Amino acid sequence: MAEQTKRGTPPIKVYCLPEQRNQLLVLAANANLSVSSYLLRVGLGYRVRGMLDHRRVEELVRINGDLGRLGGLLKLWLTNDERTEAFGEATIRALLGKIGDTQDTIHEVMQQVVLSGTGQQDL
Repeated sequence: MAEQTKRGTPPIKVYCLPEQRNQLLVLAANANLSVSSYLLRVGLGYRVRGMLDHRRVEELVRINGDLGRLGGLLKLWLTNDERTEAFGEATIRALLGKIGDTQDTIHEVMQQVVLSGTGQQDL
């Protein structure tokens, strides 16, 4: 007996308004799924995770790299490296301010990820 595939079965039609169709297209794209796969998963009660999470994680990785570079500069200064002799107190204070700003940015992005509910929207 041949294995049955989804393509070999009749489709289910969904009637919707143009605005609803556009919204479904956006939601499916955010989840990196076709509209058919998206509707099937939602209809069967599966949790659909959006690609938004991956974008936010990439953003956090970039911000973390910035923080690492700033920390490296501070470490050079603290070890009295000759390359940092020109660094004055104002430069170090600016560097510490930049590190604080970067930490705030990380906190904001993390908060957005948590509040977004992993990119899933309620229908």
